[in-house]
Formats: sequence, structure tokens, C-alpha cells
Amino acid sequence: MISQPASNGAQGGAWDLLVRLAAADGSASHPHLQRLTQGGPAQRNLSDAVHAICAVHGDHPGMVEEAQNRDAQPEAHHWLVAVSQGFAVERSYLAQLLAAVGPLPSTPGQSETASALIAERHTLEMLARSDRAGCATGAVGALLQDWTQIRRVLDTAAMRFGVDVWRSALPPETEIAEAIAAFGDTPARERAIAFGAQQLFAQHRGLWSLLEARASARGDL
Repeated sequence: MISQPASNGAQGGAWDLLVRLAAADGSASHPHLQRLTQGGPAQRNLSDAVHAICAVHGDHPGMVEEAQNRDAQPEAHHWLVAVSQGFAVERSYLAQLLAAVGPLPSTPGQSETASALIAERHTLEMLARSDRAGCATGAVGALLQDWTQIRRVLDTAAMRFGVDVWRSALPPETEIAEAIAAFGDTPARERAIAFGAQQLFAQHRGLWSLLEARASARGDL
């Protein structure tokens, strides 16, 4: 169930609030992401992660394009176009990694995993299509914030499977911060940005927990 964020972050601004949410609920602190990027994780765990990330974020249109097409916050349109262009490069990188890591590791409960990944993608699409000004931009801002952590996993997989690490084409954090701060220029929009961000982080943490459970089921932890 989608719930409202506990705080509206009135003392900080939309970007400060998003950063605090990332610190509390983002991917960085999840033990499975840390496991994947430290200490030589099993190749099957990295392969599984690449497949899952591709399932959620590898298709076009993705949530950035959905937000751009919905255009619930018109002043964010050009920024979303730039982010979409950057994610086109990320999707190409994902496609190269997917080819390199080989088939999905055999894991008990595969049909349930497939359903969970479809549900996660659907939830993110719903956020991106929200008519509430700020919700989609908050989710996209959170995706960009969390993507730095996802990139750690992808780059680890690239090095393990002999793929050149691609340079990110996404906007730098300073530009993201300025954009989110500008888009959250009213209390209502700030709350909407926080809501979208909170839900994005929750979905990503659910993804890492799912991958952690799959690794445990394979005996790869």
C-alpha cells in the first residue's frame, strides 16, 4: 500500500528532504547491495541483479518517459527530456551487461519473482503517470539519487564479466538538486515530491530484499 510520507520537510526544501529520505530508505544501506559491491560476491548474485534491474528499468518507455509524457508539472518537462536522454545511455549499458552475464540463475520461486518484478514496474509507472504535480518529479529525482547505488552494482558486474564500464550520461547531482528544489517551490509540491521519492525508495529496497531472498534460496549468501 502507498502511504504518505511522515514529514513534509518544511525546514529544508524538496532536495534536502529527498536526500534525507535516501539516507533513511534508499538503496545504499541495504545489506544485499553492500554484499554485491564488496568482497567478491558470487557471479550468480550479480547476474541475478542485472536481470532484475533490466526487468524494472531496462525497457523503453520507462518511468522517466512516462513522467515526461504525462507532463503533470510542465516546468519540469525540459529537465525530464534531458534525464530521459541520459537513461537511454543507461539502458544501452544494461543491455550490454545483460548479454554478458548470461541466463537468469536457476532459483526456486521463479514465477513469483517474475510477478513481483512486473508489479514493481507497474507501481513505478503509476507514480510516473500521477496527475499530482511533484509526485512524478519526486520519483524521478529519487531514481537519479538511487541510481548512483545501482550503478555500483552494474559497474561491479561489468568488471566481473569483462565489460567496459560506461561513463554515466545522467545529470550531475548539483543540477538534480537545483531542479528538485525549484520544482518543490510550494508546500504542496514539496509534499508531492517527498511522496514520489518515498515510494521509489520503498520499491527499490523491496527489489534488493527480493534478490537477497533469491540468493539465500540458491545458497549463494
